[in-house]
Amino acid sequence: MDGIRVDVAVIGGGISGLSAACLLKKSGLSVAVLEARDRVGGRSYTVKDPNHGWVDVGAAYVGPTQNRVYRLIKELGLQVYNVNEEKRTILYTNGSWSAFKGRIPTLKNPISYLDQYNAMRIIDKMAKQVPVEAPWKAAKAKEWDSMTVQEFIDSMCWTREVRGILKIFINSIFTSEDHQLSLLYFLQYIHGGHGFNRISLITNGAQEKKIVGGTQQLSEGMSDWLGADVHLNSPVTSVTQDRAGAIVQTVDGKVVKCKYVISAMPLPLISRVRFTPPLPGLKAQLIQRVPMGSIIKTNMFYSTPFWRELDLSGMASSDTGPSAACFDDTKPGGSQGSIMAFILADKCRSLSQLTKEERKQKLCQQFAEIFKSKKFLEPVGYVEKNWMEDEYSGGCYSVALPPGVLTEYGREIRKPYHRVYFAGTETATEWMGYMEGAIQAGERAAREVLFAEGKIKESEIMQDEPESKDYPASPIATSWMQANSPSVTTVVAGAVLSGGVALGAVILQLLDTDIFG
Repeated sequence: MDGIRVDVAVIGGGISGLSAACLLKKSGLSVAVLEARDRVGGRSYTVKDPNHGWVDVGAAYVGPTQNRVYRLIKELGLQVYNVNEEKRTILYTNGSWSAFKGRIPTLKNPISYLDQYNAMRIIDKMAKQVPVEAPWKAAKAKEWDSMTVQEFIDSMCWTREVRGILKIFINSIFTSEDHQLSLLYFLQYIHGGHGFNRISLITNGAQEKKIVGGTQQLSEGMSDWLGADVHLNSPVTSVTQDRAGAIVQTVDGKVVKCKYVISAMPLPLISRVRFTPPLPGLKAQLIQRVPMGSIIKTNMFYSTPFWRELDLSGMASSDTGPSAACFDDTKPGGSQGSIMAFILADKCRSLSQLTKEERKQKLCQQFAEIFKSKKFLEPVGYVEKNWMEDEYSGGCYSVALPPGVLTEYGREIRKPYHRVYFAGTETATEWMGYMEGAIQAGERAAREVLFAEGKIKESEIMQDEPESKDYPASPIATSWMQANSPSVTTVVAGAVLSGGVALGAVILQLLDTDIFG
């Protein structure tokens, strides 16, 4: 057996675990990072394809207010570029096709605009009432945690068109279905991502930029700095702790004696490790109740980005076909074109039973239909990653919290167990599920260890990150209509109360197809 003696053993060599290890080492503690895979990066994984160059098949995007990622990008000397959003974007829902520029889609039903603006305002207003560090303390925590997001949307939205748009948003952000998610968790997530618009937008939003050369460079850069402290191909099997310290053992025979342990594994995978003494019952029950999201991330390659000549951005949202959302993923200055598409949630679980070639063909057919060009049937390459099949992730991007979990078990998410501390993007309070959240959680767990060692004050464990000077966030512009337009409920009620029978009839006729059709 290999004997290793360090101050801290970190389980997991993704962005969160490596961030924890780097901060601890910079603070003077010795570390050993135990990574199960033959690579670092976790859910950030950049494939080096011989024909198409680097391809991010995992985490890829970074945007304003994600200041920890920008800090790391700068430290490692990496470069970023803007995701293409020029030209027209496609929205294809309920059999209706529209092309638009900017961030507000063209809707077929004029009442839908009121419905959409109202829904966004309500979601943001409710999200701000949920403390990101303790959502179970929200005034309506029990009520909101007993409701699914689907129930909430159905009760709030009048038009099928807006319900369809919100479903695409939820599938794309959570890689889960709306009926699988707690409303309280949804609101916490929105608050942690600085609002509905910031999470959903490209320009000035969470999908604004990518890293030249791929996001796995973040982990590789930290791993290079840590050097021999990173141990690959070392799945952890057991953690034994007592008053004197802890012992961590791996499949490949490593025995790490340490004072503290940081687990940076996805929450559901913690159950694979045997803890002595066993984890507390509430922590064990939490782990049983938080499944990972379902996603196959795909990249379709074409000889050129020909869609730009058709006045198309390469971006589309759709409720038909295998993919709910796709983006132009052409490399800066590259002549070869690429469309990145997500296969998500129920569709992912269904289409994972097909062959890779069958999925490729279905995607090509979908692109040809929604972009109205048969050129999409002629790809020159295809790369995909089914994260459900990834042994050491079990899914992506993050966990899906069903109703009841946050209020009953939420206090256990970050709660240490004696000498074991918990990192991972699922445990973040800001940008959960993103690389930003992974860094925040890793550094918070490291500071918990530093506090236990008497090196910092307890008040220093949670720290805000200064805004990036290179990539400061801009306020999100909001039109008067977006901020002040009445809800559909108000319009209908006003028409009825004022005796506007004819107007009320027109509104109800516009809504008829959406509500009852």
